[in-house]
Amino acid sequence: MNLFRKKSISSLLANAEQKETSLKKALGAFDLTMLGVGAVIGTGIFVLTGVVAAQHSGPAIILSFILSGLACVFAALCYAEFASAVPVSGSAYTYGYAVFGELLAWILGWDLILEYGLACAVVASGWSGYFQGLLTGFGIHLPAAISSAYNPSQGTYVDVMAIVIVLILAFILTRGVKESTRLNNVMVLLKIAVVLLFIIVGVKYVKPGNWTPFMPFGFSGVVNGAATAFLAYIGFDAVSSAAEEVKNPQRNMPIGIISSLLICIVLYVSVSAILTGMVPYTQLNVKNPVAFALQYVHQDWIAGFISLGAIIGITTVLFVMMYGQTRLFFAISRDGLLPKGLSKVNSKTKTPVKSIWLTALMASIFSGLVPINHLADLTNIGTLFAFIVVSIGVIVLRKTHPDLKRSFKVPFSPVLPILSILSCGYLMVNLSSLTWLGFAIWFIIGLVLYTSYGYKNSLLSNKNIK
Repeated sequence: MNLFRKKSISSLLANAEQKETSLKKALGAFDLTMLGVGAVIGTGIFVLTGVVAAQHSGPAIILSFILSGLACVFAALCYAEFASAVPVSGSAYTYGYAVFGELLAWILGWDLILEYGLACAVVASGWSGYFQGLLTGFGIHLPAAISSAYNPSQGTYVDVMAIVIVLILAFILTRGVKESTRLNNVMVLLKIAVVLLFIIVGVKYVKPGNWTPFMPFGFSGVVNGAATAFLAYIGFDAVSSAAEEVKNPQRNMPIGIISSLLICIVLYVSVSAILTGMVPYTQLNVKNPVAFALQYVHQDWIAGFISLGAIIGITTVLFVMMYGQTRLFFAISRDGLLPKGLSKVNSKTKTPVKSIWLTALMASIFSGLVPINHLADLTNIGTLFAFIVVSIGVIVLRKTHPDLKRSFKVPFSPVLPILSILSCGYLMVNLSSLTWLGFAIWFIIGLVLYTSYGYKNSLLSNKNIK
């Protein structure tokens, strides 16, 4: 039983060109950058900034976001090198197949299914909450039974709005990658405009005295804040899922991955600095810190725009998470590790329709019926694990394939990949034991599926090799 059989890079690239399972190349560097910003700027900037400032870092939250951003930059550089050398759908799963073999590739793919699946559900639930808040402002109230996930003690049974937004975005995804990313680009630009509006208005109300003491919880508080702030950056790796649909991926993939992350770091640091300058950090432990800060300085009309921006922001996050999940199902199915029907593409739109609706079904069930607040950390452990494996993979691929064409290379290798491994590993070991238990259970389920189905049906199995 050969659990570490590998797909050659040449065969990965050849698979991507097969007519019946090939995707349309329609995206440029701007589209990729908007996908990255769309995935990252959402609940992090509209919600997490206040929590990190109030509970961990104080005004030194800007250092927390810089530290966690650096950890992501190290990982992003590794993703960029892989994406330029192996521009194929599947992100870390595909990279793992080429470097470490089938078993670890499956583990990575199964791990990313957990990351994207739970992220879709968490974000859809958050979107429902914000949207219902907006409806309440117009005097519209949903019946309690359909307002939230299953919790009979609270009188709630299904979160209808979470299911509705998932189904709407799934339909948009089936229309074609260029059409759906065009809508995403518009929403991301609106979201950035709302964030810039806050920065322009808020800077007038900054009181430097609010930045003192700058580091009220000490440097350990800054580090703890960085571990929490890391969650705000999760999602940029979904950009690598688009590799097969990109025009000139060797050039555009590194630009999209790195530029989107740098834009997000600048926006996070700017908003955090102004937020803690407007309002004493001790008062920021609220669900809507950005809107709260504007209400604090009596700019209520702009606070309304911010709430609308939050809804748009969360919509783009959900869109990119669902997009990443569909391309992951597509890539794993094409290799035979999941049923082949998931890798069939529509002849007209060139989209993997069955993968899209499977993603929608999963997200609808989790967000509509299951209270998943206790499972949210599983998205973080899944992401960190993928970052570590990709960073190791860059070092290994440099040794095993030194002549492979790479239009982008991680500078100062292997130093920066090692820094990525260490920083992500540090954040990973600091997650709760309950999170590790959930991760282990998911891991075991994945191994059972691989040994009972994937190993036998893989394109690399004896029965499929002619």
